[in-house]
Amino acid sequence: MHQVAPAAPGTAGAGARTDRRFAIFWSGQTVSQFGDRISELALPLIAVALLHANARQAALLTALIWLPNTVAPVVGAWIDSRPHKRLMMIAADVTRAAALLSLPIAYGAHALGLGQLYVVGAVTGVGQTVFDVAYPAFFVTLIPRTGYVVANSRLNMSRSLSYVVGPAVGGALVQAITAPAAAAVDAVSFLFSATMIGRIRTKGLPPASDSHLPLRTRMAAGARFIFRHPVLRASLACSTTMNFFMYAAQAIVILFANRVLGLPAGMIGLALGAGAVGGLAGAVLARRAIGVLGLGRTIMLGAALYPSPLVLLVLAGGAHGKSFLLLGATEFLSGLGVMFFDIGNNSLRAAVTPDHLRSRIAGAYSSINYGSRPLGALVGGWLATGIGMRPTLLIAGVCGAAGSLLLLPSPVPGIKVVPEPVAAGDRPGPGSSS
Repeated sequence: MHQVAPAAPGTAGAGARTDRRFAIFWSGQTVSQFGDRISELALPLIAVALLHANARQAALLTALIWLPNTVAPVVGAWIDSRPHKRLMMIAADVTRAAALLSLPIAYGAHALGLGQLYVVGAVTGVGQTVFDVAYPAFFVTLIPRTGYVVANSRLNMSRSLSYVVGPAVGGALVQAITAPAAAAVDAVSFLFSATMIGRIRTKGLPPASDSHLPLRTRMAAGARFIFRHPVLRASLACSTTMNFFMYAAQAIVILFANRVLGLPAGMIGLALGAGAVGGLAGAVLARRAIGVLGLGRTIMLGAALYPSPLVLLVLAGGAHGKSFLLLGATEFLSGLGVMFFDIGNNSLRAAVTPDHLRSRIAGAYSSINYGSRPLGALVGGWLATGIGMRPTLLIAGVCGAAGSLLLLPSPVPGIKVVPEPVAAGDRPGPGSSS
């Protein structure tokens, strides 16, 4: 692993601080993140409270939202061959808005059922996949390399703040105007995001030089790069393990809080929001942690801390106050961990990915990483039905935290700062960090 000199003092993040285009993008993503928090509460509550879904049906909804990621390599190979990534992100936002707006319309017509809810979940999942795969190529045209950590910190700070306020607002909205109407608020946030992205002009990355090759060949190039790269390979193994077990828990956690702990929607939302203060703290502290521990060790710390607090939920029960506090503590610690992991890992991945493969690598990475989420959700619903929700949460916490150990044999723990960018023709050698 070669040594990488840190950026000169005062230069890191200069682009993110001064670029008005980033400010526009940041504002759009901030509003969109707040809307997402409302839908994340509203959609499961539509299934559980309005449509009386059982554990397996609730888990299926979560699975369908993440299932489109399994075709992300195809999406990534196609997007890398196109010049206008920004327009694809706009189309993804508009599509998701239209799907969510169908819920209050169907509810008002007394025609809302689980089938439509599943379709809406799948369509929003498709939109999320397209947006996420196009995003890396857009991001690097917006932010200089020295600003990766700062920009990711700010974007994740907005995400964390949305977790503080969003669930509480979402819970109040669900109780005040019904869950389908609350989902429409997220639709408006997607339209705002599309408008903000539409105002941004970037040079953009040109289509990949191998765009003339068959789609299958271009897809394989992205996957091949990941599995040959020691950093990306280890990052993917760790992320996939964490996501599998975290979504096994997430598929049932609202059902657990509502049915087993007896918490009302407003209290569930407030507990999730209060716990998400940890995410905001993580976003604020991540840069300092990276400065003290190094980039790689901060990623490892976050990977261990993200899933392990699920063990606390096993102790919840009895008085509502105790259950509320334990749910909040679980979210606080998990939020702290996921910010350490995401900010460090996203910055590292951006640095070691060559420009001509960005969307393909994002697609291949997402198909495995996010593809584990629907599988984990289905397994979580199956386990909860077979052995109960408490044992399922315990298994998810312990096994998810064990995913951090997959980083140990790789160069990741020894990486101190964001590596230099990868040249177009570079091929990683064993033990290299970029």
